[in-house]
Amino acid sequence: MPGESPIPVTPLSVATPISGSTGEAPANDVADDVLAIVDLETHFALRRRTLKAVDKVSLSLRAGDTLCVVGESGSGKSVTARSILNIVKPGRIVGGKIWFRPGSTGDGPGNKPIALSDLDPYGPAIRAVRGGNISMIFQEPMSSLSPVHTIGSQIIEAIRLHQPVDKKAARAQAIELLRQVQIPNPDTAVDRYAFQYSGGMRQRAMIAMALANKPQVLIADEPTTALDVTTQAEILRLIKTLQRDYHMAVLFITHDMGVVAEMADHVAVMRDGKVLEYGDVEQIFGNPGHSHTQDLIHAARLMESGPSADTAPIEQSAPPILSVRDLCLTFGTSHGILRRKRVAIPALQNVSFDLRPGEALGVVGESGSGKTTLARCLLGLYPVDSGQAMFRRADGQTSDLCAKGGFADRSLYSEIRMIFQDPFASLNPRMTIEQIIAEPMIINRACERSELRERVAELLESVELPVDVMERYPHAFSGGQRQRIGIARAIALKPRLVLADEATSALDGSLRAQVLDLLLKLRADMGLSFIFISHDIGVIRYFCERMAVMRSGRIVEIGPSQEICDNPSAPYTRELLAAVPRADPKESRLRANPVQS
Repeated sequence: MPGESPIPVTPLSVATPISGSTGEAPANDVADDVLAIVDLETHFALRRRTLKAVDKVSLSLRAGDTLCVVGESGSGKSVTARSILNIVKPGRIVGGKIWFRPGSTGDGPGNKPIALSDLDPYGPAIRAVRGGNISMIFQEPMSSLSPVHTIGSQIIEAIRLHQPVDKKAARAQAIELLRQVQIPNPDTAVDRYAFQYSGGMRQRAMIAMALANKPQVLIADEPTTALDVTTQAEILRLIKTLQRDYHMAVLFITHDMGVVAEMADHVAVMRDGKVLEYGDVEQIFGNPGHSHTQDLIHAARLMESGPSADTAPIEQSAPPILSVRDLCLTFGTSHGILRRKRVAIPALQNVSFDLRPGEALGVVGESGSGKTTLARCLLGLYPVDSGQAMFRRADGQTSDLCAKGGFADRSLYSEIRMIFQDPFASLNPRMTIEQIIAEPMIINRACERSELRERVAELLESVELPVDVMERYPHAFSGGQRQRIGIARAIALKPRLVLADEATSALDGSLRAQVLDLLLKLRADMGLSFIFISHDIGVIRYFCERMAVMRSGRIVEIGPSQEICDNPSAPYTRELLAAVPRADPKESRLRANPVQS
């Protein structure tokens, strides 16, 4: 609620706030407190004001425990984590203390606490802590790993920075670490590059690097956000198992309340740089005290509750707007010294389905299952080997979208539009919002130039954005607002079919629900049909009447979303559903026993 005060926060084992100005260690030395953050303030100097990214935050972390910090994008979660290692440039820590107790394992008192916040960000003391006592797994492993060095060389570097071992011994350690994080064939995988790893394997390599020096504290910053549910479940299980083996404290940052329920011992809820609520995971979920916490839990459980009440019944007797039959596509890769050996990889195998007017068909599956490839074939971006996709146009004529030259009639692009996964990368940073939304209308001559501004204003209102944002640029908006701008651009030409490729995966829980509700409203108002691609089964169940489950380029199961979720017939679908974390700590499969699923 506007103006609502945060729930009073007390660190778990710091009975009274520790003064942040004396530079002295906490008076109440508790053996199992490995990290204590007291009244932390981290600020960023902007052109006209100071951004208080972290505002009087107090947290503590015990050896062997998992503290999940949850909140929406921009709430200050990642800046709090980075402040621990003092890697917040161009920001700076301006107040409070971050205490770290080296050697604390929960079995006895550790060494004298160190005030990490007082150390020189570039000095040897903090460098010894980074990657040594405290390690961090970053959100996007592809941008965190060097593309020009092998995975093994990067792990070896991390080992030799903190251990007096030669290169041969460090390499042996690197191979053993890759084996521990379950990388197949670690003896050869150690010499591969990041681009040769899948997304899940890259994240495992990041975990191996983080564990190279057996840290006391592991900071995991959104480590599973870009992963599908089965890979996410594997990574979460791996972190819990290694935590038990190493007796690490884990600070886990996420916006997914299902992951929080699965992983956390304690939870801190953040918004606008403040901790609103802090407590035991069962207390947070069972009796949340702050309205924002209640909203986050409600949004997570909304995706689990079944289809939206706003979903209108589909007229099954109407002819399909899209009829896909036996689509096949094979990718070829070259191997060998002269790259003469070609290996055929089936991307789509006899994919067939019908889409009715006004219907939303969800396509779900793991990374590499063929979901995005299917969308690109339907847009004419990939030439298929065989099959057809007959699209019924507004005038009743049909066009084969997958035929050679299928999109030679450019007007097809006004009837079929796409919403992309990344709301920032898909918007031109050098164009204003007015120019971005108006561009497809100018290209397709959809209206007179004198009417453009008025039409852009209507579109902004339809996606619930104020008209006065027209002159601003994409960087000035949040992720949810940028996705609304992308939606406005997609519907600018009044399409009949929208392809949404992971349109909500980059959004946190409450924003995801808002965007889905907006799409449901637009769908009802405009009579839109959707092919909605996602690895989030909850999103598909909420938004789509029907669901197609893909694996290795095939549709293994298709039918009503609720029926498939309640009674799946394919073993693979049952695996996907079993991997989805539930927003209820009583159903956690990991906190009680990290080895079992």
